[in-house]
Amino acid sequence: MPSSIRLPRNPVDAEDVRDRVNRALGAFMVERAALLSGISEQLGPVSDALRDFLLDGGKRLRPAFCYWGWRAAGGASDEPGIERAAAALELLQASALVHDDLMDRSDTRRGLPAVHRRFENLHRAGGWRGDREQYGASAAVLLGDLLLIWCDELFQRSGLPAAAVAAAKPAFDLMRTEVMLGQYLDVLEPVAGDSADDGAIDRARTVLHYKSAKYTIERPLQVGALLAGAAPGLVDALGGFGLPLGEAFQLRDDLLGVFGDPAVTGKPAGDDLREGKRTLLVAHAMRGLGRADAAHLDARLGTPGLTAGEIAELRDLITLSGAPDLVEARIDALLTEALDALDAAPIADGPTRGVLRALADAATVRKY
Repeated sequence: MPSSIRLPRNPVDAEDVRDRVNRALGAFMVERAALLSGISEQLGPVSDALRDFLLDGGKRLRPAFCYWGWRAAGGASDEPGIERAAAALELLQASALVHDDLMDRSDTRRGLPAVHRRFENLHRAGGWRGDREQYGASAAVLLGDLLLIWCDELFQRSGLPAAAVAAAKPAFDLMRTEVMLGQYLDVLEPVAGDSADDGAIDRARTVLHYKSAKYTIERPLQVGALLAGAAPGLVDALGGFGLPLGEAFQLRDDLLGVFGDPAVTGKPAGDDLREGKRTLLVAHAMRGLGRADAAHLDARLGTPGLTAGEIAELRDLITLSGAPDLVEARIDALLTEALDALDAAPIADGPTRGVLRALADAATVRKY
């Protein structure tokens, strides 16, 4: 086995992982579309919406980390079962995004209407009875739940040996529990938390860990490794790499949510401010501003109708607070911690360490 691998511009594409996962998802959705059409022709819009949401975009970071966790434990590069198991993580991600967009009242995802908006539009175009917003919300809840069911189904039916799936299933289940509880804490903070108290930063980090960091990198790596029969030492070492890297990934996402280019993020500029996300960036801003400016930022966060000028004003306050510099410094420290853990990890496969380093860059610098 070669000790190095020629990396493509985007390391998610190393060993064609993105294409392989996309093919697995495509094949699964063809099968699911046949099931839905057999139940009722009225489910055509459901099938179309889920296919479009799954196959039109997505970075595929979680499947990539799952695949390279598998390789880190000595899993074969040409095993089709790992492609399907990794693809199951993308169904979980899609489920979380459908629900997240509904809870945040987001209009778009990846430059297209969010699922609840898509079904509102379907209701409007059909001239149907009743409340179209309620219909869109109901459809999004059900479709998100359906994706969650399907992620378990695809994982269980990956084609990998039953013993391997059983070994990884507890970590897979824990990951799903963690992300749901992280989502709840994220919903709780804007309504019950005090942005000015001493616990705001700790609470923001807890949300960050459970809603994103663990489920984006740490658990996918560990699930992949466990599928390949990893020893506990490697599983723990991958956690030491994955958790700080996952935190750095989400901190970068928080910066993009406030300062990002919509052409890159696929969401309107400053959308996190309109949605009132109480991120670590916001917690640091509250602490770094004077009382009047902090109160103004706190009062305006979560206002859906913020204009472009008001978004710019809030951005200026956050910049004035010094919070972006603190977050950038934290990202650098976390990346160093993650790469040190990676260097010490007992990884079996030669190319894997280099690909994981490149994925760490892709997750934190976000050039791709």
